[in-house]
Amino acid sequence: MLKADARVVAATNRDLERAIEREQFREDLYYRLNVFAIHLPALRDRREDILVLSQALLDDLGRSLGRPAAGIAQDARRALLDYHWPGNVRELRNILERAAILADGGLIVAEHFAFRPSAPRAAVAATASHADEPDAAQPPPADLKAVERSLIERAMAEARFNKSRAARQLGLTRAQLYAKLKRYGLE
Repeated sequence: MLKADARVVAATNRDLERAIEREQFREDLYYRLNVFAIHLPALRDRREDILVLSQALLDDLGRSLGRPAAGIAQDARRALLDYHWPGNVRELRNILERAAILADGGLIVAEHFAFRPSAPRAAVAATASHADEPDAAQPPPADLKAVERSLIERAMAEARFNKSRAARQLGLTRAQLYAKLKRYGLE
């Protein structure tokens, strides 16, 4: 006879006590699983963790992508802290993965993110009340190549076409910038 000592770690975003009341979850199973409950607040309720988690996720993504990002620019840090995070850590990881791909080993800037920093709650409520108005529609997300090309064009203009300065501003090496300039026909 084989014996095993096992522990079950389970997580849910559902209110299981309410689900039991509605008979949508078995009460006996709840009491078997609920030996030691750990409540994790939503990411939006623990802003002090956002930058720490971001760095850990970027380190992990850098290993899987084979090209770690050079870091997160100040404007990008502010955008991460200002966003309301409805998708919690999963959304944070997806947004950082997209940004790391766009940055291509360079510095991640706010324009790499697929979200706009959230407005104060009062402004969000006011916008929601005008959702039926045509100008309240969100623009479609830009494709990644268009965003990257735009960032490079802007950096080149701001650096007065000094490629070394533009590369530094973008968090790229000169070789990476030259490759991107060639890719987008901006030489």
